[in-house]
Amino acid sequence: MKIKTLSVSEVNNYFKRIVDNDFILNNLSVKGEISNLKYHSSGHIYFSLKDGSGRINCVMFKNRAETLKFRLEEGMSVITSARASVYTANGSFQLYCDEIEKEGLGQLYITFERLKEKLNKEGYFSPESKKPMPTMPERIGVVTSATGAAVRDIINVTRRRNSLVDIVIYPAQVQGTGAYRDVIKGIKYFNKNNSVDVIIIGRGGGSIEDLWNFNEEELAMEIFKSKILIISAVGHEVDFTISDFVSDIRAATPSQAAEIAVYLEKDIYKHIEATEKSMKNAIEDKLEIERAKLVSFESILKVNSPINKIVNSYLVVDGLKEHLNKNIKNRLRIQKERLSGFNNVLMAHNPTNLLNKGYAIIENNEEIIKSVELLNIEKDIKITLRDGSVKGNFKPFN
Repeated sequence: MKIKTLSVSEVNNYFKRIVDNDFILNNLSVKGEISNLKYHSSGHIYFSLKDGSGRINCVMFKNRAETLKFRLEEGMSVITSARASVYTANGSFQLYCDEIEKEGLGQLYITFERLKEKLNKEGYFSPESKKPMPTMPERIGVVTSATGAAVRDIINVTRRRNSLVDIVIYPAQVQGTGAYRDVIKGIKYFNKNNSVDVIIIGRGGGSIEDLWNFNEEELAMEIFKSKILIISAVGHEVDFTISDFVSDIRAATPSQAAEIAVYLEKDIYKHIEATEKSMKNAIEDKLEIERAKLVSFESILKVNSPINKIVNSYLVVDGLKEHLNKNIKNRLRIQKERLSGFNNVLMAHNPTNLLNKGYAIIENNEEIIKSVELLNIEKDIKITLRDGSVKGNFKPFN
C-alpha cells in the first residue's frame, strides 16, 4: 500500500481541522501558573500555562484582554476558559483564551459579573438615578464596624477637615455570612429617622471573600431605594463591589469618603465671606439702580410738573399775544396804506386843489358852470377863489 506524501502545511492544516472539530478541545477550562508573560503593543497577551510536569502556549487577543478586571503577573495561578487550536504557520498547539480568573475565586467573579450585568440592565447604575451631593452636610451617618480601621479613618479625616460636622455611627458587621443585613439595617435606620445629610457605608481592605457582603443584591436594592445620598467606601482603590456601582458616589477608601462628604471648615468661612461680599455688592448695585430710577423719575416729574405746564402756558400765551399784536399792527399798517392811497387819489381829484393854482369855481344858482351857455345873465353868479368866494354879475364880451 502506497502512502500519500503530504506537505508540512497540509499536515498542519489537517491537525488543525481535527483539533478545531473536537468538542472538548473547543470548550476547555484550564488551570495553571502563568509564565513567559508578554503584554504586546498590539493589545494581545502572550503567555504560557504550566504545572509541575507540563506547559502549553496561550494567547488572549485584544478584544478579550480588554475585559480583564486585573493585570496578569508571572507566577499567578489562574483558570482560563479557552479553546485549543493549531497555529499553522509553525505547527504549534496553543490555547486561545476568552476569560481568565484567579484560581480559587473563579465562581465568585462569575457571580459578581452576572449580578453586575443584571443590575446594570435594570438601571441600578444609571447616572440619572444618582442623587446630588448636598452643598454643606452638617451630619454624616456612617454604617461600618465600630472597631475597624475604616471608622477611625473617617472620624480622623472629618475632625481634621471640619470640627462643626457631626458624625453618627451605626455599628454594623461588615464581614462574615449575612453581615450585609446589618448594613441594610443601618441604611434603613438613617432613612427612617432622616437624621443625617449623607450616609457612608464601607469597610477597610481585604480579600474578595472579605468584601463579598457588599456584592449582595439585597444590599444593592436597599442602596438604590435610599432617599439619602450614599457614598460607598469599600476596601482599597483597586477594589470594586456592586455597592460601589449602585451608590450615588464611589470613594476609593473610607478616608476619601470623608473628604468627599465633609466640607473644609476654612472653605465654609471663605464661602460665608464671599456670600456676604456678594450680597453687599448686590444690595449696593440694587440701591444704585433705584437711585438712578429715582433721579429719572424726579426728572420726569419736573418735566411734567403742573407749575412747568403753567409756566409753559404763559410762554405760549405771550407768544400768541405777540403774534396777535404783530398781526393787528400789520393789518393797521396795510389799512393805513390803503387809506393813504385812497386819500391821495381823492386829493388828486379834489377840485379845491385847483384853486391853489389860480383857478376859480363859478356857480350859478348852486350849479357849477362848465360852459358859457349855462350862465344866466339875470342872476348873480358865485365865484370861489383860493381864499374865499364873491358874488356879482357878469357882462359878456362882445
